[in-house]
Amino acid sequence: MNLRLPRQARVRVRAEFDRVFQDGRRTATPLLALHVLRDGAPARLGLAVSRKVDRRAVARNRIKRALRDEFRHVRAALPDAAFVVVVRHGASSAAPEALREAFRDALRRAGALPAPDVTGTMPAAPPSAIPAPRPAGQ
Repeated sequence: MNLRLPRQARVRVRAEFDRVFQDGRRTATPLLALHVLRDGAPARLGLAVSRKVDRRAVARNRIKRALRDEFRHVRAALPDAAFVVVVRHGASSAAPEALREAFRDALRRAGALPAPDVTGTMPAAPPSAIPAPRPAGQ
């Protein structure tokens, strides 16, 4: 089973990064900034993780692995666009699940993913179970 991100699903060329930064829309979370350019090509991901985020290559690669993995899982639900993630300094100490959640949150804010279902797991209470308000002064 090949779990690699295919070449056509990556933003690779500097000119394409520049075009996304210049013409795309930006959405941010405390851990990362997401630039989106809806250009009609299938969803693809570009990552920018600077040495300012963490000097150690191991830590930068851990961040990139977590974000690539999450992109693989949500790619089918994404619109045709280029997504470039610029990782911020706080990401170096964040857990991989926190990075994945920040990425999903940025995608939702950009309108690329639908908002999560907020109905919860419990059914709504029947109207008879909700107590009537008390009159003032009691």
